[in-house]
Amino acid sequence: MELTSQEVMEIIPNRYPIFFIDKVTELIPGQKVVCQKNVTINEPFFQGHFPGEPVMPGVLIIESLAQAGSIPLLKQDDFNGKTAYLGGLNKVKFRQKVVPGDVLRLEVEIVKLKRNAGIGLGKAFVGDKKVCEAEMTFIIGAE
Repeated sequence: MELTSQEVMEIIPNRYPIFFIDKVTELIPGQKVVCQKNVTINEPFFQGHFPGEPVMPGVLIIESLAQAGSIPLLKQDDFNGKTAYLGGLNKVKFRQKVVPGDVLRLEVEIVKLKRNAGIGLGKAFVGDKKVCEAEMTFIIGAE
């Protein structure tokens, strides 16, 4: 299943300037998602991070993975219309800079799902190079 950014905004509550999903290229509700974020020089964070050497902040790469990971959770019937909050991070590693012009591929596999929580393994790539990975805990909130 593929989704546009407009369709993603019907699933997750994030909006500009903290919305980082340009499209979903693969989605299996409750299991897996693959998304794309086109990193452009027009991103507001590049004004200060860093002048003369624009680098996407690691925390925003994690936020992008978290937004992606919330999609397969919230596409399940039980969680439709709810919000997925990032409840924890483990095993976070950054391996390479992300700069303007990069296309960030965000892959998240949901490995554990309980009543109102889930664990996702996220990986971010630029081309074939892994730039970040993290284990994320999601808490599903009320509507």
